[in-house]
Amino acid sequence: MHIEPGLVEGAKIFLSYATAAGALAYAAKLAVSTIKRDGLTALALRSAMAVALVFCFFEVLPHHPVGVSEVHLILGTTLLLVFGVAPAAIGLAGGLLVQGLFFAPFDLPQYGMNVTTLLVPLFATAALARKIIPESTAYVNIGYAQAFKLSVAYQGGIVVWVGFWALYGRGVGAENLASVASFGAAYMTIVLAEPLIDLGVLALAKMMHRLQGSVAVDKRLYSAA
Repeated sequence: MHIEPGLVEGAKIFLSYATAAGALAYAAKLAVSTIKRDGLTALALRSAMAVALVFCFFEVLPHHPVGVSEVHLILGTTLLLVFGVAPAAIGLAGGLLVQGLFFAPFDLPQYGMNVTTLLVPLFATAALARKIIPESTAYVNIGYAQAFKLSVAYQGGIVVWVGFWALYGRGVGAENLASVASFGAAYMTIVLAEPLIDLGVLALAKMMHRLQGSVAVDKRLYSAA
């Protein structure tokens, strides 16, 4: 997911700086909580792995421009379930930044919009996970319905934010609305694939007993809250 260059220009782009600052500040707050609970080493290791994975998701996996943005397989819910919300947020923001700095500098002006679009739905999805996954259930034991709801929340949130930036930047003209609609329709197809990928990763993690208790993954992956 990369906002099309030029979609939001001029003074309007300052809103993206404000929303990104808020999202990153909240991510920092979550990071502090993770350090207090699991330690700095755990946060650093999980975040580093998340950054590397996100970079691969953006740069290596297939991605196609559709309408006002690009369609990527981001796997935000997978990162959330395996590493926890703070490392996932750091991974999304960091992986996006690494790609922009070294491979796609034309995306840097849109960094505020992109990071907002990735992080805010992640935080909402984490809140939803607390509601729909019982405290007695480890993440490796969630079902398809729960994974599907998380995927819909995350991917739907991304579509909503991309649509917001498009309408904010270019208005409600017919051509712009058509571009937003085509992006949304293409992007929501990921909802069909992501829950299966989530469950596949969780099943693999369930077989890898050596990871249980490791600082490399979130404690909730194997243990009830």
